[in-house]
Amino acid sequence: MTPPVATTPTPTRPLGGVAVGLALVLVAVLIGMAAQHNTAPAITSTAVAAGVTPTGQTTTVAVTATGMRFHPDRITVPAGDRLVIELTNDDQRRHDLVLATGARTPILSRTSTTRLDAGIIGADVEGWCSLPGHRQAGMTLTITTTATPAGTDSHSHAAPNDDASSATSIDAMAEPSTGFTARDATAPPVPNGRLHRIELRVREVVREVAPGVRQRLWTFNGTSPGPVLRGRIGDAFEVTLINDGTIDHGIDFHAGALAPDRPMRPIDPGQRLTYRFTATKAGIWMYHCSTMPMLHHIGNGMYGAVIIDPPDLPAVEHEYVLVQSELYLGPDSQPGDLAKMQAERPDAVVFNGYASQYAYQPLTADAGERVRIWLLNAGPNRSSAFHVVGAQFDTVYAEGRWQLRPDEPGAAQVLDLAPAAGGFVETVPPEPGNYPFVTHAMVDAERGARGMIQVR
Repeated sequence: MTPPVATTPTPTRPLGGVAVGLALVLVAVLIGMAAQHNTAPAITSTAVAAGVTPTGQTTTVAVTATGMRFHPDRITVPAGDRLVIELTNDDQRRHDLVLATGARTPILSRTSTTRLDAGIIGADVEGWCSLPGHRQAGMTLTITTTATPAGTDSHSHAAPNDDASSATSIDAMAEPSTGFTARDATAPPVPNGRLHRIELRVREVVREVAPGVRQRLWTFNGTSPGPVLRGRIGDAFEVTLINDGTIDHGIDFHAGALAPDRPMRPIDPGQRLTYRFTATKAGIWMYHCSTMPMLHHIGNGMYGAVIIDPPDLPAVEHEYVLVQSELYLGPDSQPGDLAKMQAERPDAVVFNGYASQYAYQPLTADAGERVRIWLLNAGPNRSSAFHVVGAQFDTVYAEGRWQLRPDEPGAAQVLDLAPAAGGFVETVPPEPGNYPFVTHAMVDAERGARGMIQVR
């Protein structure tokens, strides 16, 4: 706890005509000074806590937002004092402060400062940053009093939780509506040239994630997962991230090795950042938003795959990409529920962002054709144990290492991947029919990721 900065008497005498004029001049001067010091106005509270006698004193406390925390995060003031909080944002990210009484600051960019009049304090008051996920990540503040007047409620009533979950549920056995088109899982070809320039735009979109279930997703280029990128060892990637969203976002490419300090920093809405790396190792690599709480951003759709081909990778008749992830539903058409993510309670595990889409619009192949399936487990929490019913894998490549090749006598039944891990398997379906694929790391039998290869 940090002691109060200052305690001063609160003026109670009404201003006369001359004093009013001087006050107006002073206000104008203060506004000019605030503009010079990047200070923003705040919504204040004039309420007096019930049952408390105002002391006529004002307690002023300096609070700094940094590292996804308020410092100090607990303020103690004498009961009956008016509290003024001088909030400075010293973080790389934008923050605000909202009190359960209704008082709130504007959203502050880095180095910005504002003063928040919290009103007369007579009971405990909770505060938090209202940007998505920040409160759940621990960015809270508590105001307490040295003495609570008798007969008063010792805790103020908290405002509704912006990330509260709803009763919306997923029926993974439900058929998509007429006109539904599954995401094309076909792997992109290796592009020509050795320098690949890509533009990724952060977009907040409302999308159906299961029949009749809609969620507000944070995405790269409007889809979750984002676009699949591909290249070879030695290829250079120049990715321009443009933030068209309403909150800050960043990006982390596991396919590149470089210090994260600057290229992975979050950028505010309207900003752009160019990320450059050279692929030096093969594999299927995850990219994702690097903004804290990272769990919330990944769990709400900000992830994708980069394929860097192993040297001399042979061609096959069919090549598909599946990205496994989890859905954590919030209220209808709103972002996912961070509390569910933290508790590891997904509503469904899915491939390529939509529940069971390939059970109704299957991947296809002909009998005797070789099928390669790249798999990335974007998580953020559940492991993957990928299995194709009725098929055996004669080729397994996981986390940059060949585990099995076609000329070996053995075969594999599963590709086992931790969150953020990736690889591929190959199989040759022997005869026509439907070959379901599943992950055995399910929520339960009805909500686990599933699909089908339809062999002609």
